[in-house]
Amino acid sequence: MNFFYFIIILISVVVTDCTMPQPQTETSSSNNTLLIGLTGDVMLGRLVNEQISVAGYKYPWGDMLSLLQSTDVNLINLETTLTTSNKIVPKVFNFKADPDKVQSLLDARIDVVTIANNHILDFSEEGLIETISVLDKAGINHVGAGVNISEAATPVIITKNNIKIGVLGYTDNEPEWEANDKPGTAYVSVGDIAKVEKEIKKLKEKVDIVIFTIHWGPNQRKKPTQTFINFAHNVIDAGVDIFHGHSAHIFQGIEVYNNKLILYDTGDFVDDYYVTPELRNDQSFLYLITVDKNGIKKVQLVPVLIFRMQVNKATGNDYEEAVNRVKKISKEFGTSVKETDEGVFVSWK
Repeated sequence: MNFFYFIIILISVVVTDCTMPQPQTETSSSNNTLLIGLTGDVMLGRLVNEQISVAGYKYPWGDMLSLLQSTDVNLINLETTLTTSNKIVPKVFNFKADPDKVQSLLDARIDVVTIANNHILDFSEEGLIETISVLDKAGINHVGAGVNISEAATPVIITKNNIKIGVLGYTDNEPEWEANDKPGTAYVSVGDIAKVEKEIKKLKEKVDIVIFTIHWGPNQRKKPTQTFINFAHNVIDAGVDIFHGHSAHIFQGIEVYNNKLILYDTGDFVDDYYVTPELRNDQSFLYLITVDKNGIKKVQLVPVLIFRMQVNKATGNDYEEAVNRVKKISKEFGTSVKETDEGVFVSWK
């Protein structure tokens, strides 16, 4: 994202070395349920790319690796290209990782990435096309961008444990990058529900669970505007079960709307960005969602902390700050987030 006051991380925040009871987390599900892992932005470019070259492909995932490997399906926003292209597009920040860094995604068992964002064309159409090729060769599904509008708008459908999951990817960033008869993204203007409603309904007829993933809004916004809230509600009303937002670099509130899940923004998960003391873009969650054919059964939040370009389970003050903040901002939507001996959960019927 083009956030003017973020700089490449040269110094890191001090992490308090506090020990506290580690909650239990969900692991892969039974034959009639499915465990889905969602994260916010995963930026493997710049200094992260360099660190992976030194420390190995598994480095970015820290102690979250085993948990990521234990789910049935993982979906992330891939906030970088995977390319050797040098055709840089003039902008404030351009992200790319070496194509071999796709192995990091494989090691974490990432099943689907959305590439509908404001960085997928950082290195021109050549960078986009190579990224798609790298993902295809690795067997990683992708949504939200393509060589034309048909490919960019095509959903991914995954069947596991007799449950069909459908994923649609969109962005409201960089409207000039919208695909048509040329490579680009699946662009939607927030408020234009008609543009996505038909695609959602068509997908809903084919699958049990629909996930709508969108890279939307400006950086550092603490809460969605009413226009964004209305759009999310309309998307749910059209047939979506899980609304997966990202782009702000900080997590926003959670809403349970008509017994469906809206994650307005899931923040960052891996990056090399400077940490602002107020906004704490280094704090976020792994969102674990258990579903069956009829809908969502359970939502667990695993607090995480990014430190030295690596994500780990949050502890001590970082754990408490993240949990207290998500409780507070979710309460504004009438959503209850509760801590138990087994972890942090969104209250569900």
